[in-house]
Amino acid sequence: LSEMAEGSTMFIPVWKPGALIFTGDSHAAQGDGEINLSALETRMQEMRIQVILHKQKNFAWPIAETSTHWITLGLDKDLNVAMTSAARNAIKFLSTRAGMTELDAYALCSIAVSFRVTQVVDIVRGVHAMIPKSIFASELRRQIAVV
Repeated sequence: LSEMAEGSTMFIPVWKPGALIFTGDSHAAQGDGEINLSALETRMQEMRIQVILHKQKNFAWPIAETSTHWITLGLDKDLNVAMTSAARNAIKFLSTRAGMTELDAYALCSIAVSFRVTQVVDIVRGVHAMIPKSIFASELRRQIAVV
């Protein structure tokens, strides 16, 4: 995700006891929808990761947070299925965190959420949903906050 930068947070569900973390395939730059194996490949000089176990969080898929957006993901070999998954994850996030009905969250996704192709170069394709924080009043933004 090109939106992930310093200060961003990624919430990753853990399904196996003793699971490990791997980071790799770092890019200095890459457009959305990576179409071949060429991005501006680089090595990570330094990356600081803080791991915090949130036992009370129950996410089915990873959720990212930047200063401006919440981001849900969809991954599948079929790009249409990945899109559907990203949309369903956004709807679930909004209905759970913002207290919206699923129907209202579905409508909001069509009105204000941007869906972007993450990449198509790998066998498993990706789509991510960019939910702008700016569309919510500050009090509701605090309620929606993942942490």
